Amino acid sequence: MPIKIKIEEMNFYYDKNQALKNINIKIPEKSTTALIGPSGCGKSTFIRTINRMNDLIIGARVEGKILIDGEDVIEKNKDIFELRKKIGMVFQRPNPFPKSIYENVIYGPKHFGVKNKKVLGEIAEVSLRKAFLWEEVKNQLNKPAFSLSGGQQQRLCIARCLAVEPEVLLMDEPTSALDPIATLKIEELINHLKKDFTVVIVTHSMQQAARISDHTAFFLNGEIIEFGETCELFEKPKDKRTEDYITGRFG
Repeated sequence: MPIKIKIEEMNFYYDKNQALKNINIKIPEKSTTALIGPSGCGKSTFIRTINRMNDLIIGARVEGKILIDGEDVIEKNKDIFELRKKIGMVFQRPNPFPKSIYENVIYGPKHFGVKNKKVLGEIAEVSLRKAFLWEEVKNQLNKPAFSLSGGQQQRLCIARCLAVEPEVLLMDEPTSALDPIATLKIEELINHLKKDFTVVIVTHSMQQAARISDHTAFFLNGEIIEFGETCELFEKPKDKRTEDYITGRFG
């Protein structure tokens, strides 16, 4: 399986505090990789380094290499807007813009210069279909995004990401604020999306990681303790710390 994201000797610091230590990982293309581990172990910091969201934090710095298709994304002259077009991000809580459903979806394409209304309409429909939301909202596209349920809002945010045709989707606990039914819809959607996208998901739920991911990385104290195929990591962990975490001895 081709490698989409390759990270080599990556260290990350908040001022003098080292949050990530010697991260080395190869994330396969068109698959779902889950990141598990106790709170505060570096999972969210890790995915935010991939699309350079941590650049916004004063005193933050990163060392090493983050290669996507062989290109190092932490080079100083990297075009951040193009990078974030290639790498979509979905957050813990749905964050639709205070606009209509339709305006939310076409926001990215309009920003990148698409002006033709017919083309924008097609992008909106395709993106909402990919996010499993079209049939629920096709007759109310001009309604405020905030009129949707929490689960629908999260799928709208996913549609908004898909509208700019990314290659990677980063998801930071995208179902933690949702009820079980909405969570299952998002999980079903993720299983569908990995056919076309590389998905990296932070999850607090080991059951969720087992259900939806092909590979899993276990983080502890800013380090990747173990990484491998999900079924193997859960059934035959190589490291005692991984075994202790997944069997509930700590976390």
